[in-house]
Amino acid sequence: MNVYLAFRWLLVICVLNCLGACADKDIPETAPELDRLAARAQAITIIRDDFGVPHIYAKTDADAVFGLLYAQAEDDFPRVERNYYWAIGRLAEAEGEAALFSDLRARLYMSTDEAKAAYAAAPAWLQALCDAFADGLNYYLATHPEVTPKVLTRFEPWMPMFFFEGSIGGDIEQIPLDGIRAFYGEGRSVELAAMEEARAPKLGYEQHLGSNGFAIAGERTRSGNTMLLINPHTSLYFRGEVHVVSEEGLNAYGAVTWGQFFVYQGFNEHTGWMHTSTGVDFMDEFVEEIVENSDGRLMYRYGDELRLVEVSEVTLRYKDGESIAERSFPTYRTHHGPITHMLDGKWVATRINWDPVTALEQSYVRSKKDGIEGFNAMMDMRTNSSNNTVYADSSGNIAYYHGNFIPKRDPQFDFSKPVDGSNPATDWLGLHSIDEIVTLTNPPNGWLQNCNSTPFTAAGEYSPNPQDYPIYMAPDVENFRGIHAQRVLKSASDITLDGLLDLAYDNYLPGFEALIPGLIEAFDAQGNEYPNLAPAIDSLRDWDLRVSKDSVPMSLAYFYGMQFREDGQNPLGLRKMALINYFGAESSYGERLTVFASAVERLHKDFGQWDTPWGEINRFQRLSGDMNLAFDDDKPSLPVGLASGDWGALASYRAVRRNTKRLYGVSGNSFVAVVEFGDKVRAKSILAGGQSGDPSSPHFYDQAQPYVDRNFKDVAFYREDVEARAVRKYHPGED
Repeated sequence: MNVYLAFRWLLVICVLNCLGACADKDIPETAPELDRLAARAQAITIIRDDFGVPHIYAKTDADAVFGLLYAQAEDDFPRVERNYYWAIGRLAEAEGEAALFSDLRARLYMSTDEAKAAYAAAPAWLQALCDAFADGLNYYLATHPEVTPKVLTRFEPWMPMFFFEGSIGGDIEQIPLDGIRAFYGEGRSVELAAMEEARAPKLGYEQHLGSNGFAIAGERTRSGNTMLLINPHTSLYFRGEVHVVSEEGLNAYGAVTWGQFFVYQGFNEHTGWMHTSTGVDFMDEFVEEIVENSDGRLMYRYGDELRLVEVSEVTLRYKDGESIAERSFPTYRTHHGPITHMLDGKWVATRINWDPVTALEQSYVRSKKDGIEGFNAMMDMRTNSSNNTVYADSSGNIAYYHGNFIPKRDPQFDFSKPVDGSNPATDWLGLHSIDEIVTLTNPPNGWLQNCNSTPFTAAGEYSPNPQDYPIYMAPDVENFRGIHAQRVLKSASDITLDGLLDLAYDNYLPGFEALIPGLIEAFDAQGNEYPNLAPAIDSLRDWDLRVSKDSVPMSLAYFYGMQFREDGQNPLGLRKMALINYFGAESSYGERLTVFASAVERLHKDFGQWDTPWGEINRFQRLSGDMNLAFDDDKPSLPVGLASGDWGALASYRAVRRNTKRLYGVSGNSFVAVVEFGDKVRAKSILAGGQSGDPSSPHFYDQAQPYVDRNFKDVAFYREDVEARAVRKYHPGED
């Protein structure tokens, strides 16, 4: 930290102490830094509507970012702060020594000095946004002395360089901590199978929490306008809803990941963008041949030469009881990337997309595009590696992009496995251009969809041909949600915004199409051994495979499916959709009946009867603003007639038990919006629970009942609509 930054930091601390002693929070004349921030705040107006959504207005983009971060901190500072101390590698200072290897992973890819250098090299306009990011958060802390940060008492403009992608984690979270811990913490090797298992989806859970995106052409809508479904499936309070406007062309509405200065999934007056998690292979592991030269320095073989391994050291701090301790680690890097683990005794470097400046540029300028040509130019920056994109605009275009950052590789190698880093032929050969990746624009069928599924069914019969692309470009497999989406879209016409919601919330569950008939078949063949199951089986016979709050068959099917995941045999090593279908069609009759009997017994034990309606089991509850939610069967909750996307539910609602008998929602539909582009943009939205993470706020739980009832609010996009619904209008820093 240079002298000037040290002075600024100490000054704000002094101001915080002073403000704590001033009941009216007047800004002392002796605090020039705070005077500057207060003057800047006067150029920004925040209007809170009747649901607490912040609409930020400013003359410049940078001032709008200041207001956006200030508003986010008002709504949920703990999540803003945690996203950053996680991203910059200081998680252990809050959570203890067990988090050290998460911090080490972050620092393997970028040191704080490198982040500062990246900020210094950024274009002036991006530096201005990063400055505004820091100013907005620091002004919030200075004007809210009652807030006690866990780690970050000051935010710096280089911090977004660590958190540039949009979804917290992005690429880096796909690097298993097991390997880093084994190599740097224990000095041992791991087996390839163990690393593959660490990356693999766990049965019963979605590896990516997922998302759905639909784009509908005007020929399918009543108005003749294009429409877009924005339906991320994240943890329920993962993003806030915002609207940010400047006189420099910014007018973006949608979901923002806490602490970022751009709308991640959303729309402006002319374009809309929805991201879904991709299966594109965008990271590779290179097995390095390490030798020691005569001077004792580490070298790695690359073709006919030996290159020097970059060796450095990082010191990390961690919470140890009531104090802070430190632990230092060596770090190693080749031109492929940092060493992340050791396989069978050999060092392995993992290469991912790491271009923070360009990635931040792409993430921000996305929200200001006004048509498909500009959007394609933005996509050609190619730094978004973990997302697919579903697009619609006011000119009538719909489009789909499967991935964005996709390295070119020599097809003679299998990059789904670690490759030989000593062979120069395994190096990346640049990036695929936009016209080389899997894309679709304005297909004749008039619709596009992606539900974390293969792109080769994105537009029905007009989908791309997998034979036209290398396997690493789209290894994604089909899932039940993708199948469901194709069915509802294929025959849809005369669609309105409410009709698009009907499609997005269609309650059929294709995940039970094999499982339940297979159970009935088994009972009809061998049910004489289980006569007590007859009433429950009869209930399932008449089921239309649709979920609702009142459905008893849904309760039976869910408990049966989950019991099979716990107890069922998987001799073929299948996963996800293939495994569920195997249980239904290829497992033995005896196994099916035994598993179902256990499921019925569990229902009896937990709820006193097998014929318990789904809404008595599946609940929505928000008791606190904690990030790791606790639930309580004895406290109020709401019945939810949704189901997990694992079973093909488009409106996904994954619920779990946490020392409870009932199930409580933790992920799935979070922020959801439907958008129509015409002469004026129209939209409806919902946010799980509410805008605020503070239980004392009126907007902590005001969207809970509308959320479970699917009662979406109209989006206030134009200034006159915002003013009409304004509940509070203020400048940052005002009470």
